Amino acid sequence: MRNRDNLPRLVVLISGSGTNLQAILDACAQGTLSAQVVAVVANRADAFGLQRAAAAGVPTLVLEKQPGQTRSHYDAALADAVAAYAPDWIVLAGWMRILTLNFLGRFPGRVINLHPALPGAFPGTHAIERAFAAYERGEIDRTGVMVHLVPDEGVDDGPVLATSAVAFEPGESLEEFTARMHQVEHWLLVDTLRGVVERKRD
Repeated sequence: MRNRDNLPRLVVLISGSGTNLQAILDACAQGTLSAQVVAVVANRADAFGLQRAAAAGVPTLVLEKQPGQTRSHYDAALADAVAAYAPDWIVLAGWMRILTLNFLGRFPGRVINLHPALPGAFPGTHAIERAFAAYERGEIDRTGVMVHLVPDEGVDDGPVLATSAVAFEPGESLEEFTARMHQVEHWLLVDTLRGVVERKRD
């Protein structure tokens, strides 16, 4: 078994339930992803993903934006907190804040985001619901999931690392479709991270 001290270090940022975090934790535990999650940071104290991290023995940190605190000051504090864990990569897995260059500038080329849409489509929040509504209007027959780098403050438009198209199925409910999308998110994120950390080691 590889010495964990030599494994690439991931810090995962979350805002909610953390299902994609769980996929990463499981892959690391099973050895299918040769990396280690060294910390999970949430911007909400009630994010269930914090419990997932704790159950896996991963350190957690809650850093909520304070009243009157500017985005730039919050992001600078967030960058300091994340940098303390010496990450090789920062993974945004359901992180519901747009990061400014006060954070991104500290980790150039090392911030990875997951978004449940194809490049150029449905940026921002509620992408799955918006795509489903577009399908019901007859405007599209598929959507998808992408994993991309976050170089700047653009919303879900950084350099694409991987995509997977997901076709709609007739008669499927939004809940059923959402569950299928989450399954794709989980494997695509882990698969992309695997490729990223292996290329970095090479």
